[in-house]
Amino acid sequence: MFIKAALSKKAIDLTILDVRGVASFADTFIICSGRSNRQVSAIAEFIESYLKDRGIKPLGIEGLREGHWVLMDYGDVIIHVFHEPVREFYDLEGLWADAKRIDVDEKDYAIF
Repeated sequence: MFIKAALSKKAIDLTILDVRGVASFADTFIICSGRSNRQVSAIAEFIESYLKDRGIKPLGIEGLREGHWVLMDYGDVIIHVFHEPVREFYDLEGLWADAKRIDVDEKDYAIF
């Protein structure tokens, strides 16, 4: 559900990290990027709206106005939506290198 929402707004470089065993505060990180601050905000706003319509509300959202890095806390699932250069700078995939990386085939989540 999270992935479908992100991809519908043309999120790119989607990565899932299974952080169980390496983080105590979440099970999964979903990391994706947008090509501009405006797109980052649009992706995050759509994810929030899409999930809210299905009865899923975030515990918190940070960074939505700025559009550089939006962190969306859904409890066991944390969504990170980055502007591309900011994602490279913070390198969450490198920081959480011990987490299991789950490849996403975007065709499996098509919204046609």
